[in-house]
Amino acid sequence: MKEHRVLSRQQELAAEDELFSALLELQSVAEFRSFFQDLCTPAELQAMKDRWSVVELLEQGMTYRAIHDATGVSVTTIGRVARCLMDGAGGYRKVLGRVLNKQKVKPK
Repeated sequence: MKEHRVLSRQQELAAEDELFSALLELQSVAEFRSFFQDLCTPAELQAMKDRWSVVELLEQGMTYRAIHDATGVSVTTIGRVARCLMDGAGGYRKVLGRVLNKQKVKPK
Protein backbone atom coordinates (compact mmCIF):
# COMPACT_ATOMS: atom_id res chain seq x y z
CA MET A 1 0.00 0.00 0.00
CA LYS A 2 1.20 3.49 -0.78
CA GLU A 3 2.60 5.22 2.28
CA HIS A 4 1.44 8.79 2.97
CA ARG A 5 4.15 10.02 5.27
CA VAL A 6 2.39 13.32 5.94
CA LEU A 7 -0.77 11.70 7.35
CA SER A 8 -1.00 9.97 10.70
CA ARG A 9 -2.71 6.60 11.03
CA GLN A 10 -5.72 8.39 12.52
CA GLN A 11 -5.86 10.79 9.56
CA GLU A 12 -5.63 7.85 7.14
CA LEU A 13 -8.56 6.15 8.87
CA ALA A 14 -10.57 9.38 8.76
CA ALA A 15 -9.90 9.72 5.01
CA GLU A 16 -10.96 6.09 4.53
CA ASP A 17 -14.16 6.73 6.50
CA GLU A 18 -14.90 9.76 4.31
CA LEU A 19 -14.48 7.67 1.15
CA PHE A 20 -16.71 4.89 2.45
CA SER A 21 -19.32 7.43 3.60
CA ALA A 22 -19.28 8.95 0.12
CA LEU A 23 -19.96 5.49 -1.34
CA LEU A 24 -23.04 5.20 0.85
CA GLU A 25 -24.44 8.28 -0.92
CA LEU A 26 -24.51 6.50 -4.31
CA GLN A 27 -27.99 5.29 -5.21
CA SER A 28 -27.71 3.27 -8.40
CA VAL A 29 -25.40 1.08 -10.42
CA ALA A 30 -25.03 3.95 -12.89
CA GLU A 31 -23.92 6.29 -10.09
CA PHE A 32 -21.42 3.70 -8.82
CA ARG A 33 -20.10 3.22 -12.36
CA SER A 34 -19.57 6.97 -12.86
CA PHE A 35 -17.95 7.39 -9.47
CA PHE A 36 -15.56 4.46 -9.91
CA GLN A 37 -14.67 5.55 -13.45
CA ASP A 38 -13.68 8.92 -12.01
CA LEU A 39 -11.98 7.49 -8.92
CA CYS A 40 -9.97 4.65 -10.48
CA THR A 41 -7.65 4.20 -13.39
CA PRO A 42 -8.89 1.70 -15.98
CA ALA A 43 -6.34 -0.81 -14.67
CA GLU A 44 -7.48 -0.36 -11.05
CA LEU A 45 -11.11 -0.83 -12.04
CA GLN A 46 -10.24 -3.92 -14.09
CA ALA A 47 -8.33 -5.38 -11.12
CA MET A 48 -11.38 -4.94 -8.89
CA LYS A 49 -13.69 -6.46 -11.51
CA ASP A 50 -11.31 -9.40 -11.91
CA ARG A 51 -11.25 -10.06 -8.17
CA TRP A 52 -15.01 -9.86 -7.83
CA SER A 53 -15.59 -12.09 -10.86
CA VAL A 54 -13.83 -15.01 -9.17
CA VAL A 55 -15.40 -14.79 -5.69
CA GLU A 56 -18.55 -16.78 -6.49
CA LEU A 57 -16.59 -19.29 -8.59
CA LEU A 58 -14.27 -19.97 -5.66
CA GLU A 59 -17.26 -20.37 -3.36
CA GLN A 60 -18.70 -22.89 -5.83
CA GLY A 61 -15.53 -24.93 -5.43
CA MET A 62 -14.04 -24.39 -8.87
CA THR A 63 -10.31 -24.96 -9.17
CA TYR A 64 -7.96 -22.06 -9.77
CA ARG A 65 -7.13 -23.39 -13.23
CA ALA A 66 -10.80 -23.76 -14.17
CA ILE A 67 -11.49 -20.21 -12.98
CA HIS A 68 -8.52 -18.93 -14.95
CA ASP A 69 -9.70 -20.75 -18.07
CA ALA A 70 -13.26 -19.39 -17.66
CA THR A 71 -12.34 -15.78 -16.81
CA GLY A 72 -8.78 -15.11 -17.92
CA VAL A 73 -7.96 -13.89 -14.42
CA SER A 74 -4.45 -14.86 -13.34
CA VAL A 75 -3.95 -17.76 -10.97
CA THR A 76 -2.02 -15.37 -8.71
CA THR A 77 -5.02 -13.04 -8.43
CA ILE A 78 -7.33 -15.99 -7.85
CA GLY A 79 -5.06 -17.12 -5.03
CA ARG A 80 -5.15 -13.66 -3.44
CA VAL A 81 -8.94 -13.63 -3.54
CA ALA A 82 -9.04 -17.15 -2.07
CA ARG A 83 -6.80 -16.03 0.81
CA CYS A 84 -9.14 -13.11 1.49
CA LEU A 85 -12.12 -15.45 1.48
CA MET A 86 -10.37 -17.66 4.04
CA ASP A 87 -8.53 -15.14 6.21
CA GLY A 88 -9.70 -11.68 5.16
CA ALA A 89 -11.97 -9.15 6.80
CA GLY A 90 -15.14 -10.95 5.67
CA GLY A 91 -16.21 -8.38 3.11
CA TYR A 92 -16.33 -10.71 0.12
CA ARG A 93 -18.46 -13.26 1.97
CA LYS A 94 -20.83 -10.64 3.37
CA VAL A 95 -21.51 -9.02 0.01
CA LEU A 96 -21.67 -12.34 -1.86
CA GLY A 97 -24.21 -13.63 0.66
CA ARG A 98 -26.36 -10.57 0.16
CA VAL A 99 -26.13 -10.79 -3.63
CA LEU A 100 -27.05 -14.48 -3.62
CA ASN A 101 -29.96 -13.86 -1.23
CA LYS A 102 -31.34 -11.16 -3.53
CA GLN A 103 -31.04 -13.51 -6.49
CA LYS A 104 -33.02 -16.19 -4.61
CA VAL A 105 -35.94 -13.90 -3.82
CA LYS A 106 -36.00 -12.12 -7.16
CA PRO A 107 -39.04 -13.15 -9.25
CA LYS A 108 -38.07 -14.86 -12.49
